[in-house]
Amino acid sequence: MKLRKFLKTVPMKLYLILLAVVLFSFFSNDFGLVDIQKTAIILAAGIDKTEEGFSLTSQIAVPKGSDRAQGGTSSVNITTQGETVSDCVTALFGKTGWVPKLVFCDLIVLGEEAAKEDVISYLNYFLRNEYMPDNCLLAVCEGTAEKLITSTSAIDDASSLAIEKLFSDAAEKSGKVMTNTLKDFAIDYYDVGKSSYLPYVKMSPQKGASPGGDSGGSGSAGGSGSGGSGGSESEEQIYTAEETALFAEGKMVGKLPAEQTLALSLLEGNVFAGTFPAKEQGKPVTLTVVRNSGGVSLDMKGAPTAKLTVDVTCRLCCRGTTAPIEDISSDAVSPEILEDAKKVLQGYIEGLWNTCKETKCDVLELKRKLYRSSLKKYEEWEEFLLTSVRPDISADVKSMK
Repeated sequence: MKLRKFLKTVPMKLYLILLAVVLFSFFSNDFGLVDIQKTAIILAAGIDKTEEGFSLTSQIAVPKGSDRAQGGTSSVNITTQGETVSDCVTALFGKTGWVPKLVFCDLIVLGEEAAKEDVISYLNYFLRNEYMPDNCLLAVCEGTAEKLITSTSAIDDASSLAIEKLFSDAAEKSGKVMTNTLKDFAIDYYDVGKSSYLPYVKMSPQKGASPGGDSGGSGSAGGSGSGGSGGSESEEQIYTAEETALFAEGKMVGKLPAEQTLALSLLEGNVFAGTFPAKEQGKPVTLTVVRNSGGVSLDMKGAPTAKLTVDVTCRLCCRGTTAPIEDISSDAVSPEILEDAKKVLQGYIEGLWNTCKETKCDVLELKRKLYRSSLKKYEEWEEFLLTSVRPDISADVKSMK
């Protein structure tokens, strides 16, 4: 009732002014739409080290034919150089006339040489850009990022889309790949441990694929920004990311092989439906993880001890030899296999521990745990913790049935 009385007292001119403001706001913006004819929609970015500074390879989405047979995601690759990444982006605008947009950028790849330096200098521009997605995937590649980004994928129209498939939720839960994002990597970098990890991407020619194969019309352009057909000059490639690059103080200090990548994933309790090998009577079998829990704790009573625990419930996936029908119909795991599987996982975890200690990479977050539990203890052990701590490794493997 009071609201009605108030509205009646409002002069008509005010209503007209409010209406004019609303109409002006409605018709004076682009409603969040992107004019594709004026915009460089960057799908992925590859960064390499050069003598002058930086090299940025941008994979840009471009319109493709409306005909259904010509549908898909087409892209063009353009490489620019500059003293900073911002200079590279500016050069991209100058050579194409397109305004670069990073809001759809889901992947940043660092070349191997670039990763050997403090990579925050390479990521600074992206961390400051307010339109950059925090969940943008981050990776390191073998060789140069330019070669990876401009390669022709055997399974997708754009190389970036094929690489992103390696980092799906299903791939992460398999324990075969450890993914990381721009935001989480920066958090780890500025944390007390100053350590993190990134998936290490490799590519290899697809057997049976002939040079010049069409992968959806992707093209490439060099530093001049001119269009080309570089994507059709090389063999079709497939990509893997089962190795994991370790970082300390922003520099790549080592790599985890596939087995140790699985161990790290098991310690984080992320694995579901992943597989690992074991043996029974000297013959190979494969086990599937049904449930997984894990953790790393730090005991500072007496000598520092890191407790690494992994609990796995598994079932028999397959054997490497012929088996009777009654065995095939059962997925129970024998005590002999469970014992061997326990030794296998303990070996993976020990290998992970040794690699982390050799590279002085606190990827297990021991310093973070000590800092949060006792600041006094942290100040006492900050410089010596990683070299002094002893491992206490425990792996428990159970059968689903």
